[in-house]
Amino acid sequence: MGSIYSEYLNINKVVEHYNYTKEGMRKPSSSRQAISIVVIIICCFIILENLLVLASVWRNKKFHSAMFFFIGNLAFSDLLAGAAFIANILLSGEITYELTPVQWFIREGTAFTTLAASVFSLLAIAIERHVAITKVKVYSRDKNCRMIMLIGACWVISMVIGGLPILGWNCINHLPLCSTVFPLYSKKYILFVVTVFSIILLSIVIFYVRIYFIVKSSHAEIAAPHTLALLKTVTIVLGVFIICWLPAFTILLMDVSCAVKSCPILYKADYFFAVATLNSAMNPIIYTLRSKEMRKEFLRVLCCWGIWQKDKPSERCMIQLRSSSSLERCTHKHELPTSPIMRDCTTCV
Repeated sequence: MGSIYSEYLNINKVVEHYNYTKEGMRKPSSSRQAISIVVIIICCFIILENLLVLASVWRNKKFHSAMFFFIGNLAFSDLLAGAAFIANILLSGEITYELTPVQWFIREGTAFTTLAASVFSLLAIAIERHVAITKVKVYSRDKNCRMIMLIGACWVISMVIGGLPILGWNCINHLPLCSTVFPLYSKKYILFVVTVFSIILLSIVIFYVRIYFIVKSSHAEIAAPHTLALLKTVTIVLGVFIICWLPAFTILLMDVSCAVKSCPILYKADYFFAVATLNSAMNPIIYTLRSKEMRKEFLRVLCCWGIWQKDKPSERCMIQLRSSSSLERCTHKHELPTSPIMRDCTTCV
């Protein structure tokens, strides 16, 4: 292991691994550069829309509850994922061959960590929804403790997953074990990441299926409309998750199974990961825009930004709404263990 760490500052190692797994050092084509520009623009949109979510949750006291804190955590992880992907693109191409292994691990590990945090945030939201409808006391004393533990576990596990290669799980000095998509990563590590993400997807499916059947079997005459709303939300969440991540999972599985330089499609892996990053753009739409209250707060924030640009300050758009809102009142009234969807409210997460 000591010999591996001694190579972390060897600038020739990255070149050696890329020459072994790829078709040598080639200048990026004009089409690849154009796609990179498009992806950077998309990532800027991801950052802006998630900033809008965070601003809305922070400004409006009505959203200072466990569920919206989970949504804020998801937005924060998606924001960092967009920023990390921009940094990854700017440090790619010919610049890649100027990096030391430790710099390369930081570049890729940051992207892995933020994307993993986004996925784990989705799982945390599913766990919170499941616990909320299965516990008799939804607003018990351990609510805040559970929220902190879930959010903390989300980031700790994500950092561990993203940091495993720099800690030693890599293929330096073992070229035959190297990934083609990530030339300094071990194929076993790639398989591990795919397995973990697949388990997360399966877990989310299980949690939401359980929620669906609990709602369907409880007070059917009251919960029927909300069962349909829940089913629609779950279908959107799982559908977008699968559509965005399936191409990346597929290319990584091919990476694990293909011999070196035997699968040319692996050289196009950046496109597949760009599609996966779109999940970070869709999450705010899925988890927040289905709430009328959140949409109203979005408009307030956008109103403020627009007014600032015109140098016409408005006191009304900066007023923070009180926490004793209709949203919270109906939350206490209707969020029972048999019904995760609030009857008179509009938040369907």
